[in-house]
Amino acid sequence: MKKEILTIVAIALTTLCYGQIDTIFSNNEKITCNVKEITPDAVKYTYPGEELLNSMYKNSVQKIVFKNGRVQTFAEATSFKKVNSVDDFENVAVTQVESEIKGLFKLGEVGSKAKGTTTLSNQERVKDRAYRKMKIVAAMMGANIIYLTNQRTEGNKPGAHDHAGTSAEANLSGVAYTNLLPSIDEFKKLINDKKNFTAMQETKLWSSASDMTKTSIQSKFIINSITNESGLIMINGILQETPKNITFRVVSFDQEYFNVYYEDKISSYNLKIKI
Repeated sequence: MKKEILTIVAIALTTLCYGQIDTIFSNNEKITCNVKEITPDAVKYTYPGEELLNSMYKNSVQKIVFKNGRVQTFAEATSFKKVNSVDDFENVAVTQVESEIKGLFKLGEVGSKAKGTTTLSNQERVKDRAYRKMKIVAAMMGANIIYLTNQRTEGNKPGAHDHAGTSAEANLSGVAYTNLLPSIDEFKKLINDKKNFTAMQETKLWSSASDMTKTSIQSKFIINSITNESGLIMINGILQETPKNITFRVVSFDQEYFNVYYEDKISSYNLKIKI
């Protein structure tokens, strides 16, 4: 009887302790903690039984469920639009404000260039084409925001008797980020140790092309290994058209398909692969 009473008391104390804990729901994990402070940029917290103060950028926080049951959501995290495939490139945001990408996951550098066809080309349209190309590459990478680091535009320059004219030109460069990475555990569970797949569609964008090209394909795709590199799902594999080992990165997946990204010196590629 005494042992049963002690067990009930232990369960009650455990329940009480959990009731005195806050929970932070970030973009990729759930953290049981004690929230100490919410600043304009970050959430500061300690782990149970510890005094060390930890910090997480608000861009990474979806919501906090406090010990009293109150729920606080964060507009910084919920403002990002989803990019499930290259078709969602219009959902990619572009910013020059550094604080807007703090706490996000860096995917890589992006850049684009567009040039008018004649010396009468509209400069704004040329710039819009450059932005469109950069968003397409970012979407191919699985990003939903670009931190713009450089923008250079030049207007039309008429020619003269001693030199030819030049058309309007726009050069952009930046860094692609996402607020949410696909889970490697969920991906491995989905494919269930399967190694051989079929690539159904290839999206390609040459660095000098004016737009992406989509091609329906039936190419064997072989996975040799899957690794986790700082949260990124990396595949060492072989695509039938290029019979050599290539490093692909998984950018998204659902129950029927997964999409991978890879690049060479002058082109970016996105493959849609049937599970």
